[in-house]
Amino acid sequence: MNAAKLYGNLIWREQKKDPAKAGRMISAGLHLYAWSIRHFPHKGMPKAYQYLNDQGLENVAKGLDDPGKLAWTNIFAPVEILECFGLTCVSMECLSSYLSGFYIEDRILDKAESEGIASTLCSYHRGFIGAVDKGILPLPEFAVTTSMVCDANINTFRYMEEMHGVKSHVIDIPHDYSPEAEHYVVEQLRDLIRELEEKTGRKLDMEELKNRLRSENRAKAHLISFMKKRRTHAYPQTMTLVLFQLFASHLNIGTEWSEKVFEMMDKEVESYPDTDEKKIMWLHVEPYAQPTLQSYFNYGDKISISCDDFDLDYIEPLDAEHPLEALARKMICNIYNGDYSRKTDAVADYIREFRPDGVIQFCSWGCKQSAGGVGLMKEKMRDLGVPMLILDGDAIDRRNCPDGQIKTRLEAFLELLNSSDEKSSSRDPNVAAADHAEAEVHE
Repeated sequence: MNAAKLYGNLIWREQKKDPAKAGRMISAGLHLYAWSIRHFPHKGMPKAYQYLNDQGLENVAKGLDDPGKLAWTNIFAPVEILECFGLTCVSMECLSSYLSGFYIEDRILDKAESEGIASTLCSYHRGFIGAVDKGILPLPEFAVTTSMVCDANINTFRYMEEMHGVKSHVIDIPHDYSPEAEHYVVEQLRDLIRELEEKTGRKLDMEELKNRLRSENRAKAHLISFMKKRRTHAYPQTMTLVLFQLFASHLNIGTEWSEKVFEMMDKEVESYPDTDEKKIMWLHVEPYAQPTLQSYFNYGDKISISCDDFDLDYIEPLDAEHPLEALARKMICNIYNGDYSRKTDAVADYIREFRPDGVIQFCSWGCKQSAGGVGLMKEKMRDLGVPMLILDGDAIDRRNCPDGQIKTRLEAFLELLNSSDEKSSSRDPNVAAADHAEAEVHE
């Protein structure tokens, strides 16, 4: 039994007697893991990822240690504003992921379902609900979510308000951009600021907010530069580390350390050699605990993730001189918001820019947005002649992520990519569209 699973069993045993102590054990485990990464990192882990891992872990642990300064969010919330009030932003998806890292996801998911939470609800949300109801996650000072992308967000946060008294602020995001839509969201951000000022007893420093947006622009510029260099350069990674990039691109965007992570990645990738490994654009969440995917993507040399849609969900520079308008536009124009064609068109643009060899979309259990739109994405990739693999499973629940099926599909996909590469010199690249059908192993 590995150390994380053993520690998770100790946490679960303790929660039966003292849930609050079990929560402190979770925080202590995160601090300990951050310390181990800091002092004894994997020998193949890039320094930028070491720093990302350390900062991300410590940020979550800090939030759990001091719930009076903790804010629950989703990954699309305007954290730049919350950061200006000294709040530590931690998403419910992030908390569910870490609890899965302790191998207790099955028990918190069962807890939620035993209370009547539907098994068809996204496992991130069910795990979060189960953990809070068990009392092993401390209640925050504040909670902010948006109406965009995930239809479970508002219901989950309302549940927390009704059952646990956690005040939730919901930002309603229109599907399409217009000056009127931007103004509508700006007024909601002003309401959020007034509520935060009343809650914290401090005024928003607008210059600080502007500086955070400037930092965000620099961070995203480094990220895009990094992904362009990944067209040819190797960069050691794991499924977990790619997922952890969301700390820097979303949950802590605008902070000094977030900018530093992407600056380090942008410079560090140049020190790695050219590689002929197959580059993948990953769509949706990475199931970091899945054994076959770990065996191929974790420090492998055959296939790697060179770009992903979550980190690229909005890449336009923000107008720092008009921060509220910029944040409103960022949420409205997110590629995950509105008609699904916005996402398919954006992914097509990213493929032209970053030139991956293929696309993998993971349809995580309970995510209606991903499962519902995958057919449209498949059609767009067929039109582009880009091989696409569709995988089904669960990003959180190990019981619902069949390894045999994923192994068969991934190996067939990799064989197709290698075969296409061998034939590419003797045929029209547009003929690759015909091969795409072979990669469609989604049932």
